[in-house]
Amino acid sequence: MTLPSTYADRNCSLARTLEVVGERWTLLIVRDAFFGVRRFGDFATRLKIPRAVLTDRLKTLVGEGVLSRGGDAGGGVEYRLTAKGVELWPVVRALMNWGDAFYSPAGAKRTFRHDRDGGLLDHEGRCEDCGLVVPVPEILHEPGPGFEPAPGSERHPGAESSGTPRRLLEPIATSPARGR
Repeated sequence: MTLPSTYADRNCSLARTLEVVGERWTLLIVRDAFFGVRRFGDFATRLKIPRAVLTDRLKTLVGEGVLSRGGDAGGGVEYRLTAKGVELWPVVRALMNWGDAFYSPAGAKRTFRHDRDGGLLDHEGRCEDCGLVVPVPEILHEPGPGFEPAPGSERHPGAESSGTPRRLLEPIATSPARGR
């Protein structure tokens, strides 16, 4: 039996959540927003997503209150995770952990640390040094042992080949301002 295309009339929190973030491109956009991508062109470059699909997914995420859309200092448009969007971090982290465990034989693609003390975070986001569950703005990310930069990624915004730890949500160096 084919699943219906919408679950709006169903009383199921998981089904409703999947309506918003259950599509592959959507979760990749959310992931990149955590890693500091904010501009349409930067999402398009990093993800190699068709522009029409990106436009549709960003519109949905803004409409659902996961991202906000606003201007930046240079006159361009930025998309930022809202508080509702930041609440998706445990889901994104869990999916990355699962992918690292089953599809990254060389180890985790990214390592997460507590900005305050440099302690590694476990799979639940708890700092191994101080024992705290670390809030998103205090999480550093850096390439892990399984990280393999994509060919030409050193030219892409936010390329992580330098190995320099960066905070989640910290904006990446961006492409020239373009609308959307």
